[in-house]
Amino acid sequence: MTKPLTIPVAVDIVALTVIDHTLHALVVRRGIEPFTDHLALPGGFLREGEQTDEAAARELEEETGITPPGHLEQLRSYGPLGRDPRGPILSVAHLLLAPSFSPTRAGGDAAGALWHPVDALLTSPSPLAFDHARILADGVERARSKIEYSPLATSFCGPEFTITQLRTTYEAIWGSALDPRNFHRKATKTASFIVPTGGTVREGAGRPAALYRLAPGVDETAFVLDPPLRRPTSPAQASSTKSASAPSTQE
Repeated sequence: MTKPLTIPVAVDIVALTVIDHTLHALVVRRGIEPFTDHLALPGGFLREGEQTDEAAARELEEETGITPPGHLEQLRSYGPLGRDPRGPILSVAHLLLAPSFSPTRAGGDAAGALWHPVDALLTSPSPLAFDHARILADGVERARSKIEYSPLATSFCGPEFTITQLRTTYEAIWGSALDPRNFHRKATKTASFIVPTGGTVREGAGRPAALYRLAPGVDETAFVLDPPLRRPTSPAQASSTKSASAPSTQE
């Protein structure tokens, strides 16, 4: 009979938010070997008696000082071979999306904690240690895909938001500019997505913009939009609406 293999299990967290209309990921600067002083995703080893989501929440708070403000979604597992110079280690990655987080405070094995633009982390070669560039890329793609079919983009907004704020959130996550009028029409006509609050806010020199919120009773992580809001499928399609990234007084 083959003896079962016993290997360490780790958790890694892809925490994403939008800062200044740009998608950012939370990273730590490693304070220990291997990869001392390199950037990495927050994470660590599973303890006895812990579920993986509990370990992810604990490691996030220990290394960055941040308590998860939202739902930790399991992304996928990685490894165990070839991803860590210390030997076989299985990682269970989790995804966390939120409009804002408490200030970072490095702790545990981390010498620093900071928010970093995603595009700069996914360059080649990536500044991230281990296989964390792959994990981050998978987390970003999961977020980009999910906001097509679910109201998950509202997780990056406050409780109330304008159509312009929602559109710039989609633009930041997809990395593509969207036509303001088309987006306004699709977002407001999609059933069980967003509803007006009756309030307004002044965003610029134009008329006040209407405020919206997620439709009552809708679970942003589970509800399926019908029809979905499709992301641009080609660079040409994105560039053709590049000028649309500025706020519109029509929204």
